[in-house]
Order: sequence, then C-alpha cells, then structure tokens
Amino acid sequence: MSIIKRNNSFQGMNSIFDDLFNRDLLNWGLVNNSATNTTLPSVNIRETNDNFIVEMAAPGMTKDDFKIELDGNLLTISSEKEDRNEMKDGEKYTRQEFSYQSFQRSFQLPKDVVDSDKIQAKYENGVLNLVVPKKEHAKQKPPRMIEIA
Repeated sequence: MSIIKRNNSFQGMNSIFDDLFNRDLLNWGLVNNSATNTTLPSVNIRETNDNFIVEMAAPGMTKDDFKIELDGNLLTISSEKEDRNEMKDGEKYTRQEFSYQSFQRSFQLPKDVVDSDKIQAKYENGVLNLVVPKKEHAKQKPPRMIEIA
C-alpha cells in the first residue's frame, strides 16, 4: 500500500468558489466580507417616529477609535486602529506581528429629515449606538378625524 501525498496548495480556491456560488445572487448586500477576507462591523438601523437608531457591533474598541461624520444626508462611521508593541532597549524579536484594523460604513439617510445638531453617540459593551433625531416636520403625525359636512 502506498501513501498518497495530497497537495493542498489550491485549498484556498475551494473557499473562494464556495463563497462565490453559495451567495444569494439577488442580494449581494448580505455579504459582509471584503476582498481581504476581513469583516465589517454588523449594523442594525431602526426607524421610530422620532429617530433613526443605529447600532454597530464593534467589540474590543474604545469610543476614541471611531470617527462619525454627517455630510448632507450621508452618515459615515469609520475607524482606524493600530496596535504596536514597543520594545525596550536590548530586546530582540524573532517574529513580530503588527495589528491594523480599519473600516468605513456609509448610510444614506432620507433628504431633509435629520436634525443634525442633536445627533447623539455612545459606545458601551462593544456596541456603538447612535440616535439620529428627525426634524419636526418629518415626524409622522397621528391620524386625525375629518368631520363630514
């Protein structure tokens, strides 16, 4: 009996094809992977009568790692984080890996609806929460009864 050595040099190709052909072809927005096989933070956006509520799962970060911008009606949340270990004099290393993470997510909000001066953001327990208030004229009015003459 002979042992057959398997060549695993094309192992990555299987996952590329699996990712490509197992996707929902009608909704590429469901895919949360970039070309470098990294992931973007997942986001929930809810709309209430008074606000838009944005929740972004980003564990392991601090509030200072985020940059939040509103340009017109385009809301952009981004982050760049780099970890480096400083070495003391006389230390040597045989292997050192740098850690660098960045992402940017942008969301188009309805035109002339957001009260940009009152946006609030809070980072707590690994989740970035934004409350984006609506302008008064954009809030849904309660139904009113119309009298028949």
